[in-house]
Amino acid sequence: MQHFLALTDYDRDSLTALLDQAIELKEEWKAGGNKPLLKGKTLAMVFQKPSLRTRVSFEMGMLHLGGSALYLSPAEIGLGKREAIADVSRVLSGYVDGIMARVFAHEHILELAKYAGVPVINGLSDYNHPCQAMADVLTIREEFGTLEGLNVTYIGDGNNVAVSLAFACALLGMNFTIASPEGYDLADSVLTEARSLAEKNNATVSMQRDPHKAVKGAQVLYTDTWVSMGQEEETSRRRDVFPPYQVNKPLVAEAEPNAIVLHCLPAHRGEEITDDVADGIHSRLFPQAENRMHAQKAILATLLAS
Repeated sequence: MQHFLALTDYDRDSLTALLDQAIELKEEWKAGGNKPLLKGKTLAMVFQKPSLRTRVSFEMGMLHLGGSALYLSPAEIGLGKREAIADVSRVLSGYVDGIMARVFAHEHILELAKYAGVPVINGLSDYNHPCQAMADVLTIREEFGTLEGLNVTYIGDGNNVAVSLAFACALLGMNFTIASPEGYDLADSVLTEARSLAEKNNATVSMQRDPHKAVKGAQVLYTDTWVSMGQEEETSRRRDVFPPYQVNKPLVAEAEPNAIVLHCLPAHRGEEITDDVADGIHSRLFPQAENRMHAQKAILATLLAS
């Protein structure tokens, strides 16, 4: 059974093929609509965490491709609490053609996939966010026409978004730099694996403490919220630590003149990003958000089309 759980489950050619398909599906949709590749197919969407983009982009993606999506709220399933994950996975596999889950613990995604008789898509876990990374690289490729040799700098917490972005860059030939405060780095295991993949694809993965040094020569700047869902008790401490890592106009000015700014959203304006950047000429935040739908349509078509 083929799933979409982590970018590292795929090679460069497979990810490039997904990007190519996403571009084709987006162009087809803009030209009047997609072919009903998933007619009669249903996707179960299991949510432990709420989300605007994940729910709407998957639901509309299925609709555009002729299928349907079923939203299952935290209260309806209680994944791993009200009912064993293995049982939920096997029950849903008897009803639907695919499962997308947005969870806290990455182990829950892995267990869903282990027992599923249908493809499972990782809509986000505390470890990674592969669907977001596919939208990110789609946005970058649309902007620059290529990915090869571009310099991508991520500024902020070494969280699940940073993990998948690092792997996306390493697999697709982009140079990745992360600038984060001490204690908020990417895990050593992630850096080791990303550097190994990058070396095979003529790219680099590096760390910086100083965000001003990190953005030198960058064509892409990326940031995310300082406090992710599930970290609310750390809010005060994180707001003391992260202000030097804010993406603002002076910092953007130190990157390449044609640099674009990305953010997976939701944005806490005035914290990790300022209004004048989020709404400025370098911002691609909202094309990036739209591209969640198009990138995921390629994933859905690849996994669910018969």
